[in-house]
This record gives sequence, C-alpha cells and structure tokens, in this order.
Amino acid sequence: MRAPAICIVVLGQVLVANAAYAQKQDADAHTATAFCDFDDNQEISVRYNSATGTSKEEPRNGKVWLPAGSALTLFVGAPVSLNNTPIPVGAYSVYIIPNRKEWTLVVNKNVTPGAAYDQAQDVARGAMELGEVDSPPGQLQVSFAHVGPKQCSIRLYYGKIGAFAEFAEK
Repeated sequence: MRAPAICIVVLGQVLVANAAYAQKQDADAHTATAFCDFDDNQEISVRYNSATGTSKEEPRNGKVWLPAGSALTLFVGAPVSLNNTPIPVGAYSVYIIPNRKEWTLVVNKNVTPGAAYDQAQDVARGAMELGEVDSPPGQLQVSFAHVGPKQCSIRLYYGKIGAFAEFAEK
C-alpha cells in the first residue's frame, strides 16, 4: 500500500519538474545575446528577449519602448562611456525611446526583472543614428560591431529601421 503512494508522489514530482523545464526552455528559446570584444579582451554584451508579436511592443514616438515586453540587459566588463557619460563595470537595463529622426538609448541601473522604468535611475543616454534596412528582420535583432580598438557600436534592427550608438572603452 505504501509503495503505490510513493510512486504517485514521485511521478507527480517528475511531471511538475518536466513542466517547469519546458517553460524554461520556451523562455530560453526567445533569449538572444550579442557581444563585442575590445582590443584588450574586455567585453560588452547585451541579452534580450527576441520574441515579438503583440501590439504593446510596437515603438511609439517619445515613449519608452520595451521590445518584446522587457528591457534589454547590458553587461559591461570594462568601464565604458556612452555619449561621453561614464558607465562603470556592471549590469544595466537598456531602454529605447524612438522618435522620427533619432532614437535614444537609455542605460539604467535598475536590473530588477519586470520593474517599471524609472528615469531617476538612468546612468547614461545617447542618441542613436537611424538608417533603413533593405530586408527587415521578422523580430528584434541586436548586434555589436567592433568599430575601433576601444569602440563597439550597438545595432538594433526592428522593422525597416536600424539604430546605432557607440560605446567607448575608457
């Protein structure tokens, strides 16, 4: 009598663990990472949710945009600057504020998952140059380009828009 009860408990735990693992795999399937190495082997990287598909994710002029419903997470392995504003080593949230002629990249020190944007916690802001891409990606794409010994350009592609900003290593 005791053996069937133990089997049921163990089976229940296996099923719950399997469901939790499947949810994590689904979340991981939409997580992407981009990185750039400076010439001295220091690194800057960003992790973001690449899933899209709801109307709340569409960028609106002058409003903080959370692509795929969450901020990007920036990891800075060496002191850098954005728009001549220093950013120390650490982890940060990144927000985008789109406008017609340029976008603004916002680096914010609050990395609490799901936290609302708080401008008082901004560390740096930088204007992003805009361009139009020939073949728009089906979802948000973020990449870095090593553009100089101590410079990495972050590149965001969404729809037909490409937006670019440079981080300089100190």
